[in-house]
Amino acid sequence: MKKLFIISLISLITFGCEKIVEDLNQNPNNPTSAPFQYTLTAAEVANTLIHTGAPARRAGILAGQGTGLDRQHLTYTAHLVTTASFQTTWSLTYRSVLRNILIAKKSLIDEGREGITLGITQVIQAIALGTAASLYGDIPFDQGGSLEFENPEFETQSAVYGKVQALLDQAITNLSKGIGRPPAGSDIHFDGNPSSWIQVANTLKARYYMHTKNYSLAYTAAQSGISSYANSLMTPHGTATADANLNYQFFALASRKNDLVTSDFFASLIDPDNSTNPIPANYRGHSKTDETARYNYLLQNTSLGIQPNCSKDGFAQIDAPGKIVTFAENHLILAEAGARSSFNNGLTHLNEFRNFMASGGYMSNPNMSNVKYDAFLASDFESGGIENSDGISNNNALLREILEERYISLFGQIEVFNDLRRTQDETAARVPVIPSTGSSLPQRFMGSAAELDSNSNFPTTVPGFYDRTEVNK
Repeated sequence: MKKLFIISLISLITFGCEKIVEDLNQNPNNPTSAPFQYTLTAAEVANTLIHTGAPARRAGILAGQGTGLDRQHLTYTAHLVTTASFQTTWSLTYRSVLRNILIAKKSLIDEGREGITLGITQVIQAIALGTAASLYGDIPFDQGGSLEFENPEFETQSAVYGKVQALLDQAITNLSKGIGRPPAGSDIHFDGNPSSWIQVANTLKARYYMHTKNYSLAYTAAQSGISSYANSLMTPHGTATADANLNYQFFALASRKNDLVTSDFFASLIDPDNSTNPIPANYRGHSKTDETARYNYLLQNTSLGIQPNCSKDGFAQIDAPGKIVTFAENHLILAEAGARSSFNNGLTHLNEFRNFMASGGYMSNPNMSNVKYDAFLASDFESGGIENSDGISNNNALLREILEERYISLFGQIEVFNDLRRTQDETAARVPVIPSTGSSLPQRFMGSAAELDSNSNFPTTVPGFYDRTEVNK
């Protein structure tokens, strides 16, 4: 019943009742009246909405994975966005995640439950603020989400990333204390298991070092990151409509499913059938790679076009867990960050990931006869090799394969938009996404319209949609 109640909140918010998480605070002006286990749960639910709901879909459109056909989704494809277009993400971050986290922190400290529970709240806070910084650039950090500050001050994107790293270090320290585990069921991800949370915190450190292009520190952090698929940070879902995966709720149930399809570019990378592949020359399969099973897992053909697979054993099946921070991301950080210092190191980690995929990987009950991810040899990336038909350097050929693998494996996650902007100047290696409109790639979510109207500390010059964020200049 508790699980159904938690995910029912997700359903209600997804279909328009965005205040439901915030309203879990019995009295937001008196934080001590809110038991920390409820506000922790509420923050985790709201964080799920950011990373597997509408904000992730919008980031996917801007990263070339989706194509909006109508209404609001079309405005993202047509680049007809304003500050109002990104209000929901800002509100979820500051009003639903951070406000609940701050209340939970105060309550659990008052109750003497520091240690593991405090560490969990710090990890959730770091995810929310790290993601917000990646999308918006300069944001409030120290004063963000607190009712004490009516006009929270903005801090630079690079400063926020530094504070996120420090927050994750504090989280790891607290999680390692072995005391203060939250009540059963209040942590919807790992039920308070500190080992799993420590791995997630290290992968997040690696993620944010990748954002700032500090690849050596990213590699070091990822070595202590998520070590197995089971330790991925995911949100559980069930088989009732109110309990369902958010992509299922959108693409299988909501009327707005008519507004969005998977882009031809993304589908073309993994569709092995020349008769259905919209751009057959893009297919990445060859003698060592068969993408048939992964295509069938991720996508399905509908009357509207190609969309995420909502059927049994599909990426968006009704009870598929919502992916937030995963083993795939961690291992591909090891591959990319490793490749940037040593070709052989990067190749070793890529082949380790391919071995994981060869056993079925993150796919649900695949037809193993359609799964093929044989190990690469160094010669495959030399000029004329199966991964280097265009004669670029072997280092760039390896990076290109890893970045393309990230683009596919992190399908439906905000990180694909971060990757696209981070590597946009690496012409030979980057995923060659073409802007859906005009000649410029989108660079950011624009600041919240409500924050712009109400916060006197909002930057006087609002960064534009095509203005690069600090770390991507």
